[in-house]
Amino acid sequence: MNAHRIMIAAPVAALMMTASASGQWLTHPTAGIPRTADGTPNLSAPAPKTADGKPELAGLWRPSPGMVGDIARNLKPGDVPFQPWAAELYKYRRDTQSKDDPTANCIVGGVPRSDLVGYPFKVLQVPGMVVILYEAVHSYRQIFTDGRDLPKDPNPTWFGYSVGHWEGDAFVVQTAGFNDKGWLDNAGKPATNGLRVTERFIRKDFGHMDIQISIDDPKAYTKPWTVTQPLAFQPDTELLEYICNENNKYFDLVHDVKR
Repeated sequence: MNAHRIMIAAPVAALMMTASASGQWLTHPTAGIPRTADGTPNLSAPAPKTADGKPELAGLWRPSPGMVGDIARNLKPGDVPFQPWAAELYKYRRDTQSKDDPTANCIVGGVPRSDLVGYPFKVLQVPGMVVILYEAVHSYRQIFTDGRDLPKDPNPTWFGYSVGHWEGDAFVVQTAGFNDKGWLDNAGKPATNGLRVTERFIRKDFGHMDIQISIDDPKAYTKPWTVTQPLAFQPDTELLEYICNENNKYFDLVHDVKR
Protein backbone atom coordinates (compact mmCIF):
# COMPACT_ATOMS: atom_id res chain seq x y z
CA MET A 1 0.00 0.00 0.00
CA ASN A 2 1.43 3.35 -1.02
CA ALA A 3 1.75 6.04 1.63
CA HIS A 4 0.09 8.51 -0.72
CA ARG A 5 -3.42 7.98 -2.09
CA ILE A 6 -4.12 10.39 -4.95
CA MET A 7 -7.49 9.79 -6.57
CA ILE A 8 -9.86 11.68 -8.87
CA ALA A 9 -12.67 12.38 -6.41
CA ALA A 10 -13.82 15.53 -8.20
CA PRO A 11 -12.99 17.04 -11.60
CA VAL A 12 -9.53 17.90 -10.27
CA ALA A 13 -7.48 15.47 -8.18
CA ALA A 14 -7.54 16.19 -4.47
CA LEU A 15 -3.97 16.17 -3.22
CA MET A 16 -3.68 14.41 0.10
CA MET A 17 -0.41 14.92 1.96
CA THR A 18 0.47 12.16 4.40
CA ALA A 19 3.27 11.25 6.73
CA SER A 20 5.56 8.29 6.12
CA ALA A 21 4.02 4.85 5.78
CA SER A 22 5.65 3.70 9.02
CA GLY A 23 3.55 6.20 10.95
CA GLN A 24 0.23 5.45 9.25
CA TRP A 25 -0.41 1.75 10.12
CA LEU A 26 -0.63 1.10 6.38
CA THR A 27 0.98 -2.34 6.74
CA HIS A 28 -0.36 -3.31 10.17
CA PRO A 29 -2.00 -6.77 10.00
CA THR A 30 -5.76 -6.73 10.44
CA ALA A 31 -6.64 -8.89 13.42
CA GLY A 32 -9.20 -11.66 13.27
CA ILE A 33 -9.48 -12.13 9.50
CA PRO A 34 -9.13 -15.45 7.65
CA ARG A 35 -5.73 -16.15 6.13
CA THR A 36 -4.16 -18.83 3.98
CA ALA A 37 -1.27 -20.98 5.20
CA ASP A 38 1.26 -18.38 4.08
CA GLY A 39 -0.51 -15.57 5.96
CA THR A 40 -2.20 -14.00 2.94
CA PRO A 41 -5.71 -12.65 3.66
CA ASN A 42 -8.28 -15.13 2.34
CA LEU A 43 -10.77 -12.82 0.67
CA SER A 44 -12.81 -15.73 -0.74
CA ALA A 45 -13.56 -17.16 2.70
CA PRO A 46 -17.20 -17.17 3.87
CA ALA A 47 -18.65 -13.91 5.10
CA PRO A 48 -18.47 -13.59 8.90
CA LYS A 49 -21.67 -13.46 10.93
CA THR A 50 -22.75 -11.34 13.86
CA ALA A 51 -24.12 -12.85 17.07
CA ASP A 52 -27.67 -12.73 15.65
CA GLY A 53 -26.66 -14.57 12.48
CA LYS A 54 -26.58 -11.59 10.10
CA PRO A 55 -23.62 -10.93 7.78
CA GLU A 56 -20.98 -8.75 9.40
CA LEU A 57 -20.61 -5.48 7.50
CA ALA A 58 -17.81 -3.98 9.57
CA GLY A 59 -14.42 -3.47 8.01
CA LEU A 60 -12.47 -1.30 5.61
CA TRP A 61 -13.95 -1.33 2.11
CA ARG A 62 -12.97 0.22 -1.20
CA PRO A 63 -15.37 0.86 -4.10
CA SER A 64 -14.41 -0.45 -7.51
CA PRO A 65 -13.29 2.44 -9.75
CA GLY A 66 -15.25 4.31 -12.36
CA MET A 67 -18.75 4.81 -11.02
CA VAL A 68 -18.02 8.11 -9.31
CA GLY A 69 -17.23 9.50 -12.74
CA ASP A 70 -20.48 8.12 -14.16
CA ILE A 71 -22.84 6.35 -11.80
CA ALA A 72 -24.69 4.90 -14.81
CA ARG A 73 -21.59 3.63 -16.63
CA ASN A 74 -22.85 0.03 -16.52
CA LEU A 75 -26.35 0.87 -17.69
CA LYS A 76 -27.55 0.99 -21.28
CA PRO A 77 -27.99 4.34 -23.06
CA GLY A 78 -31.34 5.77 -22.11
CA ASP A 79 -31.61 3.83 -18.83
CA VAL A 80 -31.31 7.07 -16.85
CA PRO A 81 -34.83 8.52 -17.29
CA PHE A 82 -34.17 12.27 -17.01
CA GLN A 83 -36.94 14.78 -16.64
CA PRO A 84 -36.49 17.32 -19.48
CA TRP A 85 -35.05 20.07 -17.26
CA ALA A 86 -32.65 17.58 -15.63
CA ALA A 87 -31.42 16.37 -19.03
CA GLU A 88 -30.76 19.98 -20.05
CA LEU A 89 -28.88 20.72 -16.81
CA TYR A 90 -26.84 17.52 -17.16
CA LYS A 91 -25.84 18.49 -20.70
CA TYR A 92 -24.79 21.94 -19.47
CA ARG A 93 -22.61 20.41 -16.77
CA ARG A 94 -20.94 18.14 -19.30
CA ASP A 95 -20.40 21.03 -21.72
CA THR A 96 -18.82 23.15 -18.97
CA GLN A 97 -16.54 20.42 -17.60
CA SER A 98 -18.44 20.15 -14.31
CA LYS A 99 -17.12 23.55 -13.27
CA ASP A 100 -19.94 24.01 -10.73
CA ASP A 101 -19.33 20.71 -8.95
CA PRO A 102 -19.75 21.38 -5.20
CA THR A 103 -17.05 18.85 -4.29
CA ALA A 104 -14.57 21.09 -6.11
CA ASN A 105 -14.96 23.37 -3.09
CA CYS A 106 -14.34 20.48 -0.68
CA ILE A 107 -18.03 19.96 0.08
CA VAL A 108 -19.02 16.39 0.94
CA GLY A 109 -20.39 14.20 -1.85
CA GLY A 110 -23.45 12.99 0.05
CA VAL A 111 -25.45 9.89 -0.82
CA PRO A 112 -24.95 7.91 -2.98
CA ARG A 113 -21.90 9.69 -4.37
CA SER A 114 -19.72 9.02 -1.31
CA ASP A 115 -20.30 5.27 -1.83
CA LEU A 116 -18.71 5.56 -5.27
CA VAL A 117 -15.53 7.56 -4.67
CA GLY A 118 -12.37 5.47 -5.04
CA TYR A 119 -11.12 6.14 -1.52
CA PRO A 120 -11.77 3.47 1.13
CA PHE A 121 -14.35 3.83 3.86
CA LYS A 122 -14.75 2.06 7.19
CA VAL A 123 -18.01 0.49 8.35
CA LEU A 124 -18.63 0.24 12.10
CA GLN A 125 -21.54 -1.69 13.62
CA VAL A 126 -22.51 -0.44 17.07
CA PRO A 127 -25.73 -0.78 19.09
CA GLY A 128 -28.50 1.19 17.43
CA MET A 129 -26.61 2.27 14.34
CA VAL A 130 -24.15 1.54 11.56
CA VAL A 131 -21.52 4.23 11.09
CA ILE A 132 -19.57 4.85 7.89
CA LEU A 133 -16.30 6.78 8.06
CA TYR A 134 -15.47 8.02 4.57
CA GLU A 135 -11.84 8.84 3.89
CA ALA A 136 -12.98 11.17 1.10
CA VAL A 137 -13.41 14.71 2.45
CA HIS A 138 -12.93 13.25 5.95
CA SER A 139 -16.70 12.76 6.38
CA TYR A 140 -18.97 10.42 8.29
CA ARG A 141 -22.50 9.07 8.19
CA GLN A 142 -24.89 7.60 10.78
CA ILE A 143 -27.42 4.93 9.76
CA PHE A 144 -29.84 4.41 12.64
CA THR A 145 -31.07 0.87 13.29
CA ASP A 146 -33.04 1.57 16.48
CA GLY A 147 -36.43 1.50 14.77
CA ARG A 148 -36.89 5.24 14.31
CA ASP A 149 -38.62 6.58 11.20
CA LEU A 150 -37.14 9.09 8.81
CA PRO A 151 -37.85 12.65 10.01
CA LYS A 152 -41.13 14.12 8.75
CA ASP A 153 -39.88 17.68 8.22
CA PRO A 154 -36.08 17.43 8.05
CA ASN A 155 -33.63 20.25 7.85
CA PRO A 156 -32.12 19.55 4.38
CA THR A 157 -28.54 18.30 4.42
CA TRP A 158 -25.89 17.00 1.99
CA PHE A 159 -25.97 13.46 3.42
CA GLY A 160 -29.66 13.36 4.26
CA TYR A 161 -30.95 11.16 7.10
CA SER A 162 -30.53 7.38 7.06
CA VAL A 163 -32.33 4.49 8.74
CA GLY A 164 -31.56 0.81 8.20
CA HIS A 165 -33.05 -2.62 8.74
CA TRP A 166 -32.38 -6.21 7.69
CA GLU A 167 -34.26 -8.06 4.98
CA GLY A 168 -32.82 -11.56 5.12
CA ASP A 169 -29.07 -11.19 4.58
CA ALA A 170 -29.38 -7.74 2.99
CA PHE A 171 -28.92 -4.59 5.07
CA VAL A 172 -31.39 -2.10 3.61
CA VAL A 173 -30.82 1.63 4.12
CA GLN A 174 -33.29 4.36 3.23
CA THR A 175 -32.07 7.94 3.05
CA ALA A 176 -34.03 11.16 2.49
CA GLY A 177 -34.00 14.78 3.59
CA PHE A 178 -31.43 16.08 1.11
CA ASN A 179 -30.86 19.64 0.02
CA ASP A 180 -31.23 20.42 -3.69
CA LYS A 181 -27.53 21.04 -4.37
CA GLY A 182 -26.13 17.50 -4.58
CA TRP A 183 -24.74 15.73 -7.64
CA LEU A 184 -25.04 11.98 -8.11
CA ASP A 185 -21.63 11.71 -9.79
CA ASN A 186 -18.73 13.75 -11.14
CA ALA A 187 -20.47 13.98 -14.50
CA GLY A 188 -23.22 16.08 -12.94
CA LYS A 189 -26.38 13.98 -12.84
CA PRO A 190 -28.67 16.18 -10.76
CA ALA A 191 -30.58 15.45 -7.58
CA THR A 192 -33.27 17.46 -5.82
CA ASN A 193 -34.72 17.70 -2.34
CA GLY A 194 -37.18 15.01 -3.46
CA LEU A 195 -34.41 12.41 -3.72
CA ARG A 196 -34.85 9.16 -1.83
CA VAL A 197 -32.01 6.64 -1.96
CA THR A 198 -32.33 2.97 -1.06
CA GLU A 199 -29.09 1.02 -0.57
CA ARG A 200 -28.94 -2.74 -0.14
CA PHE A 201 -25.61 -3.90 1.34
CA ILE A 202 -25.07 -7.53 0.37
CA ARG A 203 -21.88 -9.24 1.56
CA LYS A 204 -21.10 -12.07 -0.84
CA ASP A 205 -18.06 -13.53 0.94
CA PHE A 206 -15.33 -12.26 3.23
CA GLY A 207 -13.70 -9.96 0.71
CA HIS A 208 -16.59 -8.82 -1.49
CA MET A 209 -19.75 -6.83 -0.92
CA ASP A 210 -22.19 -5.11 -3.27
CA ILE A 211 -24.28 -2.02 -2.70
CA GLN A 212 -27.41 -2.04 -4.83
CA ILE A 213 -28.35 1.64 -5.08
CA SER A 214 -31.84 2.72 -6.13
CA ILE A 215 -32.42 6.36 -7.09
CA ASP A 216 -35.96 7.64 -6.66
CA ASP A 217 -36.21 11.37 -7.39
CA PRO A 218 -39.44 12.13 -9.26
CA LYS A 219 -38.49 15.79 -9.62
CA ALA A 220 -35.39 14.89 -11.66
CA TYR A 221 -36.22 11.45 -13.16
CA THR A 222 -39.39 9.98 -14.60
CA LYS A 223 -39.01 6.68 -12.73
CA PRO A 224 -36.65 5.04 -10.20
CA TRP A 225 -33.45 3.42 -11.46
CA THR A 226 -30.85 1.14 -9.90
CA VAL A 227 -27.10 0.57 -10.12
CA THR A 228 -24.70 -1.76 -8.29
CA GLN A 229 -21.41 -0.66 -6.72
CA PRO A 230 -19.01 -3.54 -5.91
CA LEU A 231 -16.78 -3.18 -2.84
CA ALA A 232 -13.54 -4.97 -1.97
CA PHE A 233 -12.33 -5.55 1.60
CA GLN A 234 -9.02 -3.81 2.34
CA PRO A 235 -6.90 -5.94 4.69
CA ASP A 236 -3.76 -4.89 6.56
CA THR A 237 -4.15 -1.15 6.05
CA GLU A 238 -5.99 1.85 7.49
CA LEU A 239 -7.77 5.08 6.60
CA LEU A 240 -5.64 8.13 5.93
CA GLU A 241 -6.36 11.71 6.82
CA TYR A 242 -7.85 13.58 3.86
CA ILE A 243 -7.05 17.26 3.56
CA CYS A 244 -8.98 19.07 0.84
CA ASN A 245 -7.49 22.46 0.03
CA GLU A 246 -6.24 22.24 -3.55
CA ASN A 247 -9.61 21.85 -5.22
CA ASN A 248 -10.69 25.37 -4.34
CA LYS A 249 -8.50 26.46 -7.26
CA TYR A 250 -10.55 24.40 -9.69
CA PHE A 251 -12.93 27.18 -10.72
CA ASP A 252 -10.02 29.45 -11.68
CA LEU A 253 -8.41 26.60 -13.61
CA VAL A 254 -11.57 25.90 -15.60
CA HIS A 255 -12.13 29.58 -16.32
CA ASP A 256 -8.56 29.87 -17.59
CA VAL A 257 -9.12 26.90 -19.91
CA LYS A 258 -12.38 28.37 -21.21
CA ARG A 259 -10.64 31.66 -21.96
